[in-house]
Amino acid sequence: MAVAGVLSFVAMLDMNIVNVALANIADGLHVSAATAQWAVLAYQLPLVALLFPVGRWLDGVGARSAVAAATAGFALCSALAAAAPWAAWLIAARLTQGVFGAVLFVLMPVLAIRSVRPELRGRAMSVPATLGPLGAVTGPAVGGLLLDHVGWRAVFLLKIPLCVLALVVAWRAMPPDGRPRLPDRRSLVDALLVAGGMAALLLTLTLAPDDPGWWVLTLAAVPPLWWWLRGPGGRPLTGVLRVPGLARAHGAVLALAAGFAALHYVIALHLQRDDGVSATTTGLTVLAFPLGMGLAGPLGGRLADLPHARLPTRCRLRSSGGTPMRGRTPTGARPTAVAGAMLMAVGLLLLVPLNGDWSPMDVAWRLALAGVGMGLNGGPTQALIMGAAPPERTATAGSTIQLARGLGFTLGPALATAAWSLAGPRHGVHAGLCLAAVVGSLAVPLLLLPGRRNAAVAQQTADTASP
Repeated sequence: MAVAGVLSFVAMLDMNIVNVALANIADGLHVSAATAQWAVLAYQLPLVALLFPVGRWLDGVGARSAVAAATAGFALCSALAAAAPWAAWLIAARLTQGVFGAVLFVLMPVLAIRSVRPELRGRAMSVPATLGPLGAVTGPAVGGLLLDHVGWRAVFLLKIPLCVLALVVAWRAMPPDGRPRLPDRRSLVDALLVAGGMAALLLTLTLAPDDPGWWVLTLAAVPPLWWWLRGPGGRPLTGVLRVPGLARAHGAVLALAAGFAALHYVIALHLQRDDGVSATTTGLTVLAFPLGMGLAGPLGGRLADLPHARLPTRCRLRSSGGTPMRGRTPTGARPTAVAGAMLMAVGLLLLVPLNGDWSPMDVAWRLALAGVGMGLNGGPTQALIMGAAPPERTATAGSTIQLARGLGFTLGPALATAAWSLAGPRHGVHAGLCLAAVVGSLAVPLLLLPGRRNAAVAQQTADTASP
């Protein structure tokens, strides 16, 4: 569990901490700002594009060897990025780091779900579900301190001690799992198809806010993704999403991530650009969200694990060998997830009337309320998804969770920027906050509607879809 938490924090920290260093990287390597931007895009492209193929590969690979290889590779690429003498070196290191990052992202929920008994899944999932977003939010603040006192290369070196710690703990705590299995030719073809389609989507979401013409690029994403979904590589994914309620739960993860990202973007921009608040005060204000989230995350996990109910014999999921899994499933996960989504929606709605008369404290307590809701929701929602997924498809389910969250983090600021532009300078802030509130509130009905078919039918559907 410690490894899952550390890896979650490191991987999400890396997504945001480099953003604040782009200007310094451009000056240090003597390149344009557009070229420096690829230090972020080169990491995000493989990170999002390879989640599904990595999930399918990890379903048949031991966790210990995968953790060791991915963590060591991630740390090595961080060192190479810090030592980059020119931009091409840095971009290549970040591109390779994104590949290892995709493995780490999928491993987080897998480690959590495999490390504990079924009745502790809520608490287990709350660890990476809480520490991950905390890493994303604290990244800019930590990066700013390093830039002011050390330099941009320290932004990459910061993660190496955490990776070494996770590597040591994993090697000592996890049982040996034999020789790792390399991806086969089919997996490599699937990776190329998904990478092409997802790269087109990610570039569209990144570049379209500045130039709407980039939306045409989404058409290029359709053929490779359709081809992959129709083949054997996409069948495990469709099998997981056909489990009753899982598609809506993934939609809730995406909606909350998009609402959170849009909110964070609009608030930070408004405080500094419109209210003239200092960067330090802005950073302290927006830290109210992760503070509330960090306090509520463990509580959400405990509430999700209580009470427990034994599954009826006819509904017990079967393992890949056909043996019934005699475990217990937490019945508090869904009510806790719904309550958390409602609290976050309330916090988002309370921020919509934001105006120049509000003090940073007026903004901070509303952000803290939304953060409490996000903290209560994260672990239970992931426990719902990982617990309902077929046992032999836990890594695939982990990849779908991380992709939904990653798309939400990318989509939120893009939608907020579009709403701000359409509403104009006078009403742009309220339009962006309204969008964040509407998108985040969609998670409530998505989580309130459980699947109607029982688990036995769900397992039969997943087995039929498996290659």
